[in-house]
Amino acid sequence: MAPRLQMKLGVLAEQDRLADSADSVVVVEPTVGSRARSKGQLYLLVTSMVPGQRAREATRLVADVIRHEYYYDESAGIRVCLIKAILAANRRLTHARERSALATGGLTAGTAPIGIAVAVIRDHELYVATVGPAEAYLSRGARLSTLPDPDRLRGLPAADLEPDVWRGDIGVGDQLVLVSPNVMSRLGPDELKDALVTLHPQPAIEHLTKRFIELGGTGSDGGLVLEVAELSPVKPRRTLVAVKPAEPLAGAPDRSPIPLADTVSGGMAAAQAGARRVREVAADAFGRLIGRAQDAMPARSPAARRITPLGVRRESQQRAAVAVLVLIVVTGSLGLAVSLLGGRPSPEKVIASAEVGSVALDQARTNLGRVFGPGINLVANDPRTAEALLSDTLTQLDLAATAGVSVSVLAPLRTQAIDGLDHLYGVVEVTATDVFTFPADAGVDLASLVRGPDGAPYVLDPGTATVYRINLTDLTAAAIFREGTKAAGSTAAAPRLLTTGGPDLLILDAKNVLWRWRPADATGKGTLTKVKVTGSAEWGDDILTIDTFLRDARAGLYNLYVVDPSEQEILAYAPAADGSGFPAAPSKRLTTPRPVDGVTSLYIDGDIWITDTGVILRVVGGITEGWATTRLPDEILRDAPTFTVVMSGSERREGRIYGYDPGDARVVAFAKAKGGYLEQYRLAEGNPLWADARGWYVEPSIADALDTIVWISATGLHRAVLEPATSGLAPSGSPATSGDVAPTADTTPAP
Repeated sequence: MAPRLQMKLGVLAEQDRLADSADSVVVVEPTVGSRARSKGQLYLLVTSMVPGQRAREATRLVADVIRHEYYYDESAGIRVCLIKAILAANRRLTHARERSALATGGLTAGTAPIGIAVAVIRDHELYVATVGPAEAYLSRGARLSTLPDPDRLRGLPAADLEPDVWRGDIGVGDQLVLVSPNVMSRLGPDELKDALVTLHPQPAIEHLTKRFIELGGTGSDGGLVLEVAELSPVKPRRTLVAVKPAEPLAGAPDRSPIPLADTVSGGMAAAQAGARRVREVAADAFGRLIGRAQDAMPARSPAARRITPLGVRRESQQRAAVAVLVLIVVTGSLGLAVSLLGGRPSPEKVIASAEVGSVALDQARTNLGRVFGPGINLVANDPRTAEALLSDTLTQLDLAATAGVSVSVLAPLRTQAIDGLDHLYGVVEVTATDVFTFPADAGVDLASLVRGPDGAPYVLDPGTATVYRINLTDLTAAAIFREGTKAAGSTAAAPRLLTTGGPDLLILDAKNVLWRWRPADATGKGTLTKVKVTGSAEWGDDILTIDTFLRDARAGLYNLYVVDPSEQEILAYAPAADGSGFPAAPSKRLTTPRPVDGVTSLYIDGDIWITDTGVILRVVGGITEGWATTRLPDEILRDAPTFTVVMSGSERREGRIYGYDPGDARVVAFAKAKGGYLEQYRLAEGNPLWADARGWYVEPSIADALDTIVWISATGLHRAVLEPATSGLAPSGSPATSGDVAPTADTTPAP
């Protein structure tokens, strides 16, 4: 049974707050059972970076609106209700009357001074959201975690606000802090963590406020500390005993309160006893009559017993023992002779094996005739029956092969059955197009590929330590980065990893120096600059992959993500405001450190996607739970997939996510929202280009068009539009009846 949780709260008293602080704190812990079970306990901090009476009225207005709207709305779950409450508060701030009142206090819409940090706890569930200048920290096992907030610089009021609510589990010993960033800028995370580890919630918030004032802090000082404790169950110390009234009629015979009831029940009992005695007497008389009739019948005298002498019995036992011994010797001799001399199958066994193979072959042809007979196409019209018949066809063909039927006879039938199952299971054959091939004397052996900020493909060749830009207009390759290139007063080492961030191509070299190449025109010219990343010298040589996420398209600002096995983490670096580098320490995107040595690919679209030990995972809120790919239906034909690349060309939680399975040289498409299987793609006519693909990206579709996959082999660039190479399946006419004749193709379109 899960323990009951109790929240220990630490909130600064109103008289202890700074006079110029405009922050508001709201705590709602419902006592009504239905409200507490359905909506949970609400903890809210509203901050303002601008002091003054107008700002304080604004924060109180936001706090009152969120509290009222959250508990008023019973139409959806906690996450939806929180988002709707925050949006309602944003609308109130953007209202013409409210906005004019704020403007008089210096709170203009451009500065966006209002921040929200809200948490809801229901049973063992925790929901947290932050908007604008407000921060939330979770301390678990002396480890401090925080939430990413792409809208931190925006705040309220905002025209296109999209708050995001994070959900997770909370347990005994966890601590949650909602605090103003003005306080954290003075104290830092180490001071906060020390206070949480060493003090209870109320002394902790008082200590933090005292330190804030000692360091010269002014203005916003809002904060709230929660600690989860276990509520001890109440157990009774002794068993309660019911108090019984006195019994004045103890010992007296029981009497029915109904008149004459005792008399009637006694008479019925006497009648039943008399009937029982009469039944027993009649049974005894009938039994004696039957016995006398049997005694009067004639009887045969018993036969005399024959006695066998002891000597005769011993002689019989000796003969039986000798017979058993002879039988054992003969059986053993025959078995030994068969094992030593060996034997060839008898003609009867050969004939039986041939008959089994013939029957299995006939059954396979019959199944194919039912699926692809004249004018019949069960693959399109009755997929369930077609799947059963085609699966049985493969079983019968295996049985025929075991019985010695020629492979040349079985091959066309097996191909026909597999093609039918492939169409049932959503296997699409696509056509590969060669886009560009390096000359044979270039000596390249490509390793990775990215789509550059200008839409052109960029490839990395570790052999020559060069990054090339492929011009798709005139089909030429220009080297934009080499080992030994001098720029920004430094010399570049050999390139290791590539990625694209906003308007830049990012190159990480062997010395963990990050370089930024920004194209200047469409001919391949650009500028190369070194980008400073705090702590990059400590990464080591085991960095697996890097990627970026564009957070501000107009300013060209993007986050940098690094998969570091030595830290067992995915590190996220926030950019400087001027885009010059990544000066702050990284935040960790995994709630609990886990091995990431098996990560082979990283893709970010707002969610973090990785391929780890052959499985596609989605990281949300620091955990990988809540999303998984469904099993592929073609396990009868192929092994389970082992994915090494994850890629997509659509927006967050829309469209498709693709995984590359090198074992079967295929690309599998899943629904990005739920993980359901959609289709899988293979190159037509047995093209082997996907068996050794080195790098991938997706050209997103336009309108209703299909996505396009772009990849590289050892020396070339290739692409394939994800549309069928042929317009139809399926065999028609009678299946092959003799020799090597295979069924013919039909023009009926496939489903």
